[in-house]
Amino acid sequence: MNITNSLISFAEAQRLMPGGVSSPVRAFKAVGGTPRFIDRGDGPYIYDIDGNRYIDYVLSWGPLILGHAHPALVAALTDQISRGTSFGAPTQLEIRLAGSIREAMPCIEMIRFVNSGTEATMSAIRLARAFTGKNKMIKFAGCYHGHADMLLVEAGSGVMTLGMAASAGVTDGEVEDTITVQYNDLVGVRNAFESYAGQIAAVIVEPVAGNMGLVLPSEGFLDGLWELTREHEALLIFDEVMTGFRVALGGACAAYGIAADIVCLGKVIGGGLPVGAYGGRKDIMEQVAPLGPVYQAGTLSGNPLAMAAGVATLGELSEDTYTFLERQGARLLEGLRKIGKEYGIPLQTAQAGSMIGFFFSDVPVNDYTSARKYADTTRYARFFHAMLDRGVYLAPSQFEAGFLSIRHTDDVIDATLEAARGAMQEIAS
Repeated sequence: MNITNSLISFAEAQRLMPGGVSSPVRAFKAVGGTPRFIDRGDGPYIYDIDGNRYIDYVLSWGPLILGHAHPALVAALTDQISRGTSFGAPTQLEIRLAGSIREAMPCIEMIRFVNSGTEATMSAIRLARAFTGKNKMIKFAGCYHGHADMLLVEAGSGVMTLGMAASAGVTDGEVEDTITVQYNDLVGVRNAFESYAGQIAAVIVEPVAGNMGLVLPSEGFLDGLWELTREHEALLIFDEVMTGFRVALGGACAAYGIAADIVCLGKVIGGGLPVGAYGGRKDIMEQVAPLGPVYQAGTLSGNPLAMAAGVATLGELSEDTYTFLERQGARLLEGLRKIGKEYGIPLQTAQAGSMIGFFFSDVPVNDYTSARKYADTTRYARFFHAMLDRGVYLAPSQFEAGFLSIRHTDDVIDATLEAARGAMQEIAS
């Protein structure tokens, strides 16, 4: 496979941008090698600047549930571009998208659009603190909620850790009110509430963890969080930036029957354009300016391009969409397990709607600690490159979820499994 132009472009990019990228995982540090510079996308495929075609399971890290350059999305954006790209004033597109989201997710009574998932989660935390009058929050190790300072906290060796920054430049003061617990550990959450009685404003969680690989909530975990937040007069925040309109039409709230107090969204609701949102109960959301004292603003929030893309994307989705996507994901993972077994390669797989994931491990993965301890990242890196050489683009990190689109038809799944057979044979030797 010729990647000459990607090699040249990467060398040039590294002279101009830190690591040669605008977001760290794109640099291939976790798997080694040279990142592919993409020229265009079409349906389930992306094409690099050297003309190589890949079946895409990254899909811009989740937004492209319709695949690349879907005709309805292209038409909506083309029409809007001719009308203008940004006004800094309200548009009816905001109303249309808000209405579509509310219809699919009834727990969102009011919503505020922002420009990224990071903006959504940091705004949700501020809102929760203001609404409850408390300062501390609980998050889970391995759950990523964007790069706001108070959310960049890592887990320690104990059941919970208070205020350990996971990034340089984050002060102790920024994270001293952040408590970290292991994902799927209700006992740890209860202990945190008891240790900091009357001080915890909210629990924020990826209802399906997609940033330590794909890790599913254990039975009763999300229900337990709901009950504990009720018991201790705290808010439950679902970070559905990734799971929203991915695991089900109504997101994880619908899939697991949990009416979270605040829900953060992104990715799919922008159809591939930069977007984020946070919403929830009316009495909570009415605390946001200009109605209430919680300030948050953004020049490009609710911009017409992102809103048009979101309206077009959600308009193409139905319950049948998710039936198809879940079937395709199950077929893919079943095939991978079967091939792995043939070559004596242990594989742990997980699926939530159109989200998929797998670990090279003979031990189940339930949280960040087990993901880091048991996942064979060296084997994943070899598999990643073996698949890349065979025209399949997976996440360039073991600790990321994969995604399917409505364009991942049976033929595409078959081609993926054919590539996987060759890749498994290669890494088994």
